[in-house]
Amino acid sequence: MSTPVILDQQHARHLLAQVDVPQILRKLFRDLAAGQAVQPPQQLVEFPAGAGDFINYGGVLAEDRVYGVKTSPYIVRDDGPLVTAWTLLMSMDSGHPLLLCDAGELTTARTAATTAVAVDALAPTTAERLTIIGSGPIALAHLHYARELRQWLDIRLYSPGLANKSPAQRAVLTDLDPRLSLADSLETALEDADVILLCTSSATPVIDPAQLSKPALITSISTNAVRAHEVPPQCLAQMDVYCDYRVTTPGSAGEMRLAAEQHGWHADAIVGDLAQVLSAQAPRPDYQRHAFFRSIGLGLEDIALANALYRLHRAS
Repeated sequence: MSTPVILDQQHARHLLAQVDVPQILRKLFRDLAAGQAVQPPQQLVEFPAGAGDFINYGGVLAEDRVYGVKTSPYIVRDDGPLVTAWTLLMSMDSGHPLLLCDAGELTTARTAATTAVAVDALAPTTAERLTIIGSGPIALAHLHYARELRQWLDIRLYSPGLANKSPAQRAVLTDLDPRLSLADSLETALEDADVILLCTSSATPVIDPAQLSKPALITSISTNAVRAHEVPPQCLAQMDVYCDYRVTTPGSAGEMRLAAEQHGWHADAIVGDLAQVLSAQAPRPDYQRHAFFRSIGLGLEDIALANALYRLHRAS
């Protein structure tokens, strides 16, 4: 048995810059729709005594003859939680491990690129104003993948932490795109927005869609906090809801679970997931009301990227 390839964060970052992440994910979701991929529910295991938890994300890519699992612990510490992630890629033919990869870079890239795939598929073709809530690595990765998806007239970024940044730190952000401005308040950031990307680690609502001035596409991601949600659960009934994978997302997404338990919402109300939208099995929003896209992160996304990095490493 050959020794599996081991990629640390720096090597993974180097290889990741050479692959078309959104295109890999588009193919993944089309394979999922065609029955060539398998995505089981994620597995959450809590540590004893409130010490944290870990989530296992698995998946199978039959056409590529690989399967794998990403494991991501959330470790509670006095100086703040520690979150890491590693992805193991396995051969469906030999049963041997092919790759063990620090999944930090994969997680950031696939989270943002999945949102970008959703924005490209769901946002109005005439969308002009993009708002990003958050200023960490995940938010900046969202900017990287979303900034060329439409003819944006302006891109606004807001997070409470911006107030504490120096002029030099703020300049680093605004230098990322000539259309980018830093909003001084959440209200300013949201004004007249066509697409709103929520990229925070908040466990409680960040915005209230009911207060927006016009219908918009709102996207939301996951954090490891229990039942974390970036929009109020009760607002789901007033939006056209989409997700990354309808089989697994409703059982994990905090606002969906709370909406079902407390507000009578049902997962059957989901209009479509990315597999359905990209294979024309679900309609796109008509923007008579807000559209909401929720991703929880799929093991298949990590495995598809790990497989791409493995093949690139072998080729080089």
